[in-house]
Amino acid sequence: MSTSPLLTAQGIYKSYEDQDGGSPLQVLQDVSLTLNKGTITSIIGSSGSGKSTLLHILGGLDKPDKGNILWGDTDLATLNSNQLADFRNKYLGFVFQFHHLLPEFTAIENVCMPALISGVSFKEASKKAYPIMARLGVANRKEHRPTQLSGGEQQRVAMARALMNSPKLILADEPTGNLDEANTDIILKMLFELRDDFGVAILLITHEKSIAEKSDVTLEIKNGSIS
Repeated sequence: MSTSPLLTAQGIYKSYEDQDGGSPLQVLQDVSLTLNKGTITSIIGSSGSGKSTLLHILGGLDKPDKGNILWGDTDLATLNSNQLADFRNKYLGFVFQFHHLLPEFTAIENVCMPALISGVSFKEASKKAYPIMARLGVANRKEHRPTQLSGGEQQRVAMARALMNSPKLILADEPTGNLDEANTDIILKMLFELRDDFGVAILLITHEKSIAEKSDVTLEIKNGSIS
C-alpha cells in the first residue's frame, strides 16, 4: 500500500441552516483525513452521518465552512468555480448511487462526456471509451440510451464515464447501493483492479461493512466526526 498522500483534509466543518428557523444543523465537525495514492479508503456510517457531505467537499462539489482540502500544494478553497471544474475534470472521477446519465445521449456519448468537455474530439474520445466499456461489459450497449439499459448497465456506464479521463482519485458514493450481487461484484472488481494495475486512489462511501472490510483503510463517521 502506498503511503504517499494524494489529498489531505484538515479540520473540516460543515453546517446547514435549519429551514424552520432553528439552530444550524452541524453535519461535519473537525474532520481530518488523508487519502493516499494507490489506496482504497472506505468510510462507513449510518444514514445522515455526513458521509456524502464529506465526499462532496473532498471532491470540490461543496465548500466547507472551515478547514482545508489540500491536493499537493493546492488548497481547493483558493480555486474559483471554473478552476474547480477543471480540477475535477482532470483529476477526479465520480460514481454515485444514482447514475446521473444524460438521457438524450447514447451510452458511449455519456462515457465520452468528460473528454469532450476537455476539448477532445468524439472520434478520439470514443477510441478510449470503447475498451473501458468492454472491460465493464457494456460495449455491446454503446449505442443505447440510458432508458434502454438495465440499472446495472446504467451504473457500469457511469463507472466507465468516471474513468474516461484517467483520474488520480475516484470518489464513489454508495456505488453499489442499488445493484444486485452480480453487478456489485463487477463494480468492486473494477475498483480493485484500478488500484492494483494503475495506482488509482479510491474513496468509497458505503454502509456495507462487508465491502469496507476489503479496503486498505476503513474509517467510521459518527455524529459528523471521523474515528
